[in-house]
Amino acid sequence: MARLARALERSSGDLHLAHYRVLAAVADGDERASRVAERLALGKPTVSAAVESLCKRGLLAREVSDDDRRVATLSPTPAGEAALAQVEEVMVGRIDEILRRTEDPDAVVEAFGQVGVALDEIAAERAADRAAGKKAK
Repeated sequence: MARLARALERSSGDLHLAHYRVLAAVADGDERASRVAERLALGKPTVSAAVESLCKRGLLAREVSDDDRRVATLSPTPAGEAALAQVEEVMVGRIDEILRRTEDPDAVVEAFGQVGVALDEIAAERAADRAAGKKAK
């Protein structure tokens, strides 16, 4: 898994993999840095630094929330959407190249699908445990 992650990171060009993950999470609808941090299992300072860098590069826009003036909402800019699409195209090509070199590409994709389901279950359990812990306090 670590080798695959490194191969994908090399595919991300000048967009660091951590920044790609933050940008992708925001593009998927996570508008707040705290939600991005939770979803990606990253510390808030790490996400804040990535958000700041992405904003400076013109890839993310940060605006004060209409609902809560203390909260900033995030959205990808057109340049951010283009960068994300470009990186994803290169990553898909890299994954396709790797899969072509396996004995049974369909089995590899199926196995990764199963790993994804397991990771989603673990994340849901952790979120439920955190929510239960907050309610108990």
